Amino acid sequence: MLRIEDLKVNYGGIEAVKGISLEVPEGEIVTLIGANGAGKSTTLRTVSGLVKPASGKIYFKDEDITGLPPYEIVSKGITLVPEGRRVFPDLTVLENLKAGAYLRKDDIKPDIEWVYSLFPRLKERSWQAAGTMSGGEQQMLAVGRALMSKPKLMMMDEPSLGLAPLIVKDIFDIIKEIVRQGVTILLIEQNANMALQTANLAYVLEVGQITMTGTGKELLVNEDVRKAYLG
Repeated sequence: MLRIEDLKVNYGGIEAVKGISLEVPEGEIVTLIGANGAGKSTTLRTVSGLVKPASGKIYFKDEDITGLPPYEIVSKGITLVPEGRRVFPDLTVLENLKAGAYLRKDDIKPDIEWVYSLFPRLKERSWQAAGTMSGGEQQMLAVGRALMSKPKLMMMDEPSLGLAPLIVKDIFDIIKEIVRQGVTILLIEQNANMALQTANLAYVLEVGQITMTGTGKELLVNEDVRKAYLG
């Protein structure tokens, strides 16, 4: 579904991503793991059009989308759940969800109900200001808002960051359910153990380069991965 070929991205004079190539098969959960500063978030931001690549190609369903503006990327079916949630704090839950559907011209009510079925807590708080909710609830809202654009591919940047273990389990259960309902997931996650348990395919990114790839289960038992990321 998504194919990245020899992608290079510069920040100022620094090469943050050094010619990576990877694939995200349709209907799967793919994870990128690596230390802070490895280039994971930069990769997602480049796919979503927020950062322009220095060179390389990005293909979505065999169409070259390299360097397109973010609104065009969203309209083609790719959405990003950013690190830190980034909900609109002064808007209600429902208004945040509607903001996620801003490019759509069709009836969004069935999708609001779908999001509420995935996250019953959001339905209970539909008229509450997003900024007054807990971190876990805000993360649910960030995922729900991303789903409102009807994505084919959803990219998630650190969805479990700062959340209690019980909430993290809930979020990962929801990720699996979203995939069952036809959305492909590309995931960055500091909880490498959880990410590898969940992912079909995994890449290890170190200092802007992919150093290892395999199924989630293969990397979970890899000695080098265990030492570096699983403690």
